[in-house]
Amino acid sequence: MRWFRKDRPPEVWEIDAQPEGDIEAAQRIREICLSAAAIVERMATLRGPKAESQRNAEGERYQAAMKRGLEIAKKMSDDAMRDVSVSQIIRLSVKANHLKTARVLLRAIQSEKIRAELIAENPVLTDQDAAS
Repeated sequence: MRWFRKDRPPEVWEIDAQPEGDIEAAQRIREICLSAAAIVERMATLRGPKAESQRNAEGERYQAAMKRGLEIAKKMSDDAMRDVSVSQIIRLSVKANHLKTARVLLRAIQSEKIRAELIAENPVLTDQDAAS
């Protein structure tokens, strides 16, 4: 029954348009992080017999969003804007409980102020850094 099947609209991170500048890139990363945060919240509430398969599908969507956000951030030329954008990705990683990724990305932030804010918000980020 093809009548009732609806094609889903593309996700924010699936749209192939390249941001023209750092401001547009930062806005795009913000949109991706908001969308991916909704995925993380949905994954936490999945229950029932099909929960595991749904969680895997949502996990793949989350990974695709993270990958696209990092690709966009890598191309940013303004250090301050890139640091803010990466900090949003770090907050998303902590929310998804991907602390290893968050710790690696924390080292990429050049601004001491932003790094200190992230550590103050998420003390779990310092546990591994203190050991190394």
